[in-house]
Amino acid sequence: MKMTSGNKLLLVIIAISIVTVAMWQTDIGRLILYPFTVLGTWFHEMGHGLMALILGGSFIDLEINSNGSGLARWSGSLFLGDFGKAAVAGAGPMGPTIAGAICIIASAKEKWTKVALYILSAVLFISAIYWVRSWFGIPVVIGFGILTSFIALKGNRQFQRYTLIFLGVQSCLSVYLSIDYLMMSHGTVGGETMNSDTAVMEQYLFLPNYIWGGFIILGSILTIWKSLSYALKKA
Repeated sequence: MKMTSGNKLLLVIIAISIVTVAMWQTDIGRLILYPFTVLGTWFHEMGHGLMALILGGSFIDLEINSNGSGLARWSGSLFLGDFGKAAVAGAGPMGPTIAGAICIIASAKEKWTKVALYILSAVLFISAIYWVRSWFGIPVVIGFGILTSFIALKGNRQFQRYTLIFLGVQSCLSVYLSIDYLMMSHGTVGGETMNSDTAVMEQYLFLPNYIWGGFIILGSILTIWKSLSYALKKA
């Protein structure tokens, strides 16, 4: 029986997911996947900053550190008051999942892949110019921008598609790596201890931080499930 395009897409996603989780269990595997861990940090911090912009605030800058931590700074009054502040905090942990879901959805149709890669490279370059302000983060973000634009320009459609699937899976699975952080009340960035994102949500919305962490995990799982269902239907 001939395998459908949707089944092929599902097999590729499952294979990449299994290999990725297996690699995370070894030191060499984590080293190989390290660049994509850093990219996940960029998605996370961009989630904070872009949500602040959407809600009427200012996105000041972001930093990405070599240990994989990051920080986004924003200012100004937000629509929705305290709820808006909590939304900015929650948008960070959801950022990689949303970005990954978009990549997976875009991979479903070959005509979408090139456009998606060009958009991703453009956002990477724009962020490097306007927001990234760390000696480590700037070259990494620019490097990813060059790589994705090169693949969009020179890669064949199949390679472009597999690139999006790979990036999407890495981003979606990053929620697995952040479970401990989502349940913490504090984290360390650049040697400084500060409230975790879920602790900030607790501050403005009162429920315990681990409850918000659970909601974010469930939201991530639902987002991944919906994006997979849509992509497999359209493939």
